[in-house]
Amino acid sequence: MTSRPFRPSRRALLLAGVAGAAVLGVGIYGGTRLLRRRGQRRRVVPRREQAFAPDAFLAIDESGLVTIWLSKLDMGQGVATALPMILADELGADPERLRVVQAPGDSAAYGNQLTGVSWSVRGMFAELRLVGAAAREMLVGAAADALGVAAAECRAEQGQVRHGPSNRQLSFGKLVRPAARRPVPATPALKPLSELRYVGKNMPRLDLAAKIDGSARFGIDVRVPEMVFATIVRPPVPGSKLREFEAAAAKAVPGVRDVLAVSRGVAVVADHTHAAIQGRQALKIDWVDGPHTRWDSNAIDAHLDERLRQEGAVARKEGRGAGGLTGPGRLVQARYRLPYLAHATMEPMNGTADVRDGSCTIWAPTQSPERIRDSAVRLLGLPVDKVAVNVTLAGGGFGRRVEDDYALEAVELSRLVRRPVQVLWTRDDDLRHDKYRPCSSHLLEARLGADGLPAAWRHRIVAPSILRQDPNFKGPVDPTAVEGAKDLPYRIADLQVEYVPAELPFPVGFWRSVGHSYNAFAVESFIDEIAGAAGADPVQLRQRMLAGAPRHLGVLQAVAAMAGPPPAGPRRGRGFALHASYGSFVAMAADVSVREGGGIAVERVVCAVDCGFAVHPDGVVAQIEGAVAFGLTAALHGKVVFEAGAAVNSNFHDYPLLRIDQMPSVEVRLINGAPDVLGGVGEIGVPPIAPALCNAIHAATGRRVRTLPVAAP
Repeated sequence: MTSRPFRPSRRALLLAGVAGAAVLGVGIYGGTRLLRRRGQRRRVVPRREQAFAPDAFLAIDESGLVTIWLSKLDMGQGVATALPMILADELGADPERLRVVQAPGDSAAYGNQLTGVSWSVRGMFAELRLVGAAAREMLVGAAADALGVAAAECRAEQGQVRHGPSNRQLSFGKLVRPAARRPVPATPALKPLSELRYVGKNMPRLDLAAKIDGSARFGIDVRVPEMVFATIVRPPVPGSKLREFEAAAAKAVPGVRDVLAVSRGVAVVADHTHAAIQGRQALKIDWVDGPHTRWDSNAIDAHLDERLRQEGAVARKEGRGAGGLTGPGRLVQARYRLPYLAHATMEPMNGTADVRDGSCTIWAPTQSPERIRDSAVRLLGLPVDKVAVNVTLAGGGFGRRVEDDYALEAVELSRLVRRPVQVLWTRDDDLRHDKYRPCSSHLLEARLGADGLPAAWRHRIVAPSILRQDPNFKGPVDPTAVEGAKDLPYRIADLQVEYVPAELPFPVGFWRSVGHSYNAFAVESFIDEIAGAAGADPVQLRQRMLAGAPRHLGVLQAVAAMAGPPPAGPRRGRGFALHASYGSFVAMAADVSVREGGGIAVERVVCAVDCGFAVHPDGVVAQIEGAVAFGLTAALHGKVVFEAGAAVNSNFHDYPLLRIDQMPSVEVRLINGAPDVLGGVGEIGVPPIAPALCNAIHAATGRRVRTLPVAAP
């Protein structure tokens, strides 16, 4: 990806302000320790054509053009703007002389390139500032030598180094060669945040123009000479094997070149994707059923119920734990269930590979280029330096593109046909062969004390384990399965969180907000049920339970004030929910109306967000708005249905997404909870929307929703 030059208006620069919030302990004023670590393990700087390339992330040519390499994948979340602006701001670059290029997979040069766990900006903030600061000091030093002045009297800004007393200046382009001869500073001084011109401001997205005019290139757009196109028919039931196939009709389709058995099924290779799909439809395939045909959605639910009756491994215990449930006071109990969910990215899975002459080149919209590279190395038996991964733009990811299956299919096929191959998944492939968000079932119990607050709490979670699929994972508790439940913020004397793995055959993987997505629904729905049992206001009950949790309390109080008077009228209601994840804190209020004949309209959602220092405030707001749409899609509609061991959803008619006319108005406020730390943003808006929605449905109708997706009342 190469961006267009970024041209903020003078008015935008003058009027832009800083938005704040707070998060997981990634300090933004430090960074010296990080730079020292980098100095001890200095990364490889790839060979560059530019005269000045002090670091893998940065190069400047003699025209003054600043090129910044983006080591994370932009899936729409905006890191192609936020990350370059961090470096450019610290450097003092002219935004009109800025180019952003997607970095290839190269951990020796760029470190960990995984895009996930809402870590891109908070993980790269200090490092990119240090890269910019080091380059700035080198340019300033070169300018000071050329002008015969002290470096302390010079300042880099807008692509120039200016000497304040004399007002003389030299452009970056004229300084690159002498600057390149200077040593890279080990511990450069960072600018005070007050001197940053772009970071913390609402800047235009750098990739916007290319995505509007169609020049942006996604994985599905990759074209290389001699390339052919393929689709793969995969076994419908996990564990099924190929018995035989009849290819004559498929090969008779114009444009079809070949039909091949591959490790994941049967591939149709053609001159173009349309021919490959037509050939695939003409195939006759006989599968040998595996051991999992007994599983359907009812059997999955029954298994979850059976496992829920078992005691689980203890993930957290405070006080007497579950023993505290015995004693005086009312016992409140509820069970919740959530289904398997697909990722359903707008751009289906795809990958392109060229395996020839003892090397492999891959093009993929991947969140984990290193994983794809290492898997290709194992598959092909090639040295690491003979496998190259080029990262393209991605039309959505949500954790699905952390996996490597879609790219390895192209690698295997290219080795067989000895030419570049692009493998494209159809939408039914995407839904039926996903690595799903785990289904889950929850038992929550609380004993209320004399003050109406929970004196004891137990949360038992049953869900398939994502991490247990990795043979290197050890331990009875999958931490991804209990996140958002184990770290319960509410003050309760006797508390126990348990985990019971569900033994189900369907592949699972990381889905936007992972375990937080289902645990927040169970916890925040149950808090409302406790409030009802105690005759308490749900917001006031939460406030009383959040002593010692100021940032949770801050977003809760903010959203309650933002929401204003509750909606008036019959069958209308408001629900609240609160959740912390990835170092950030979000509270939401949802207003709904429920029609007499069934059907739910979500009218308004207000959100208070404390994510620490907001590097790109407008990007934070966009992420929360998108998360509301994503989370409402799952809560209202999302469910993968299984029959005879196979997922049967095939497209958006039976796996519907939220439509434009279903989207509520969304109001987002960023509050300043801890301005010297950074929190994640990309996933934090998903967990609280489902419980806020369902608590609102109860307020409107008196009906508790304990199973998702929401059924019409």
